[in-house]
Amino acid sequence: MAPSSPADPAAVASPQSAPAAFWSLSSAKKQKKLSLIAVLLLLVAGGLFAWNWKEITGAHTGSRMGHQMASVIAFELEGSLVPQEEIRSGGVPKDGIPAITRPQFLAAEQAGFLQPSDRVIGVEVDGSFRAYPLRILNFHEIVNDQLGEKAIAVTYCPLCDSAAVFDRGTAAGSREFGVSGLLYNSNVLMYDRETDSLWSQMMSTGVTGKEKQQPLRNLPLELTTWADWQARHPDTEVLSTETGFPRDYSRSPYEQYFASPRLMFPAQPEDRRLPAKSPVLGLWTDSTALAVPLSQFAQTKEPREISVQLGKATARLLYQPASHSLRVVEAEEGVRWVYSFWFAWYAFHPGTELHQAQPAATGNQASESSSAD
Repeated sequence: MAPSSPADPAAVASPQSAPAAFWSLSSAKKQKKLSLIAVLLLLVAGGLFAWNWKEITGAHTGSRMGHQMASVIAFELEGSLVPQEEIRSGGVPKDGIPAITRPQFLAAEQAGFLQPSDRVIGVEVDGSFRAYPLRILNFHEIVNDQLGEKAIAVTYCPLCDSAAVFDRGTAAGSREFGVSGLLYNSNVLMYDRETDSLWSQMMSTGVTGKEKQQPLRNLPLELTTWADWQARHPDTEVLSTETGFPRDYSRSPYEQYFASPRLMFPAQPEDRRLPAKSPVLGLWTDSTALAVPLSQFAQTKEPREISVQLGKATARLLYQPASHSLRVVEAEEGVRWVYSFWFAWYAFHPGTELHQAQPAATGNQASESSSAD
């Protein structure tokens, strides 16, 4: 948006005439001004956490205020699928968090930078296995990759602890994704470099531009520990720290955020049946959504299998106490899933059912079943 010239009446309006001048603007201009005001209020309020944005972005010049404003005006939000006033700057500019577009990989035995307890997103396509460590994704959020014949996007939003993997092939062709610097419901808004459309990770859908309402196809994934993934898939490849960006992958810039119950950005609606940052596995079909909280397995000492019903579709899940991880081992067609904090899952799926654990059966591997109608 070009700055106003001195001759522009809005630029020299008196305090009394300013409200009228504001409401005479187009809705797109008003949205941009409101977004800028929201950014300024956020800056005045101060950070809730010692969130080192320069460490995340690798920025050495420029102010955080300038980057926040740049991210707001970098995209056309008019006609957004979600409320424009709820699209917020995350404090970084477009591509300030750089997506990985030329990923390099190591054999499992070469991944000495990983600890057994490090969390990874595990993906399998046509018998090929890859692990994407969160200690790398904390700084990049998106990996544009090619696994076998399939172009995929491995995505992670640290603010929501949300992991999702997408097929980059769309009805309009293959897409390459970047990080917009914008958030909706505290969740990353990706953008595609072909059309500059914004896409919601948790909605799996385009929300602005030419790709508005265009769905992304979710692919199967696991969120587990490196030790668990490597034990089951010893031939796996691992995303290398040789990303081309100078980052300290030995530590997490979100450590204080994860240690606090508070959020950095608002998300609506809310539901307090669980603490906001309770990890859940969220499953859904076109008609049903179900959240399975990992907290319900806190006292589980043996692997435990459960069967869940989503309308007419069934999925089998397996909890592993050693890694405190829950994965989908079998799902009927139409069942999709992501991992996230409870607050994010509920904000995007307010009609969700909440899985209630049944008493565990005895034996080496307990099992149970439940349904979400």
